[in-house]
Amino acid sequence: MLLRTFGWSFGVTIAGLALAFILWGWEGFAVVAILSILEISLSFDNAVVNASVLGKMNEFWQKIFLTIGILIAVFGMRLVFPLLIVGITAKLGPIETIDLAINDKDRYEELVTAAHPSIAAFGGIFLLMIFLDFIFEEREHKWLAWLEKPLARLGKLDVLSVLVALGVLLIVGTTYGADALVGDHETADKTATVLISGMLGLITYLVVGGLSEHFENKLEEDEDDDEDGENEGAAKAGGRRDANGKIIGLAGKAAFFLFLYLEVLDASFSFDGVIGAFAITNDIFEMALGLGIGAMYVRSLTVYLVRKGTLDDYVYLEHGAHYAIGALAVVLLVTIGQHINEVITGVIGVALIGAAFASSVIRNRRIGHEPGKDNGQGAEPEVEAKV
Repeated sequence: MLLRTFGWSFGVTIAGLALAFILWGWEGFAVVAILSILEISLSFDNAVVNASVLGKMNEFWQKIFLTIGILIAVFGMRLVFPLLIVGITAKLGPIETIDLAINDKDRYEELVTAAHPSIAAFGGIFLLMIFLDFIFEEREHKWLAWLEKPLARLGKLDVLSVLVALGVLLIVGTTYGADALVGDHETADKTATVLISGMLGLITYLVVGGLSEHFENKLEEDEDDDEDGENEGAAKAGGRRDANGKIIGLAGKAAFFLFLYLEVLDASFSFDGVIGAFAITNDIFEMALGLGIGAMYVRSLTVYLVRKGTLDDYVYLEHGAHYAIGALAVVLLVTIGQHINEVITGVIGVALIGAAFASSVIRNRRIGHEPGKDNGQGAEPEVEAKV
């Protein structure tokens, strides 16, 4: 199971580190290895959230996520995206941008750093919406019940998450945006840029998330019409049962828009990794190779969590990941005007997920649930963590 899921990641790691040594020697080898670890540490919460979405898809779309999805993640977000940002902000053509990245690395780093306010605003608001929609939704299991119960009641107002996100964006845009960091010691008024980028992040979330939810709900309605009472529960879970009683995941338009949602989610998570990588190297090829290796492990970990049913066994893991997303969103928005070390972001995420995992273990022991086995967990009454 482990080798089947992580085999490609192990292979890419060996090949990538060998290539780094051949091209850049031991120094390049070390840089690529460090970038890989950085990406994995910053994106573990990404894998948990990805798993909660990927589990709704059928096997075909899960394979698309692992093939086409990884190409988009590695080459699109870790290599092409920084070049695209530089080209747009500096008004350069593709050839000029690539030449700049290869032959004038310091200037290339300056331009990417200067674009950070718009990148952070877009990614920060997108991730904030994910967190808000999670925390305002009524859920069977509650980790921090003292916080989640009242927020779930407030969440009955459908537009609350949008209103909160708009309020946060307005505050950030008029404070940090007015004195945004565009270099190590340089600031500029980027209020309009931050507000526009944040609005684009909000619109992207509403469009992609709304379309995926629409087609998922439509599929569920169709299944409710076609399936008998025995299969209605499977339909409501986002799929239907085959002749053997196995739940079939989402396909078609619903799966396609969920795939788009995952790619935008991965893009939002990769922003801090791409920007943080400049603290280690400004070579785009070292950066793409190191972050790409890390992205492979995030993808493999996502599939591993789905196949092992980890989120079903450890019910608070998804909560911890979403709290980590909320923390990352805040960090991204704050970095518009303040320097925050990437290590802090990684530590916060790991700490929250670790706490959620520990709470899940305690819960399992309390109710006698053994992970990996059918203990009738689905029939358990709502259980709250004592945190």
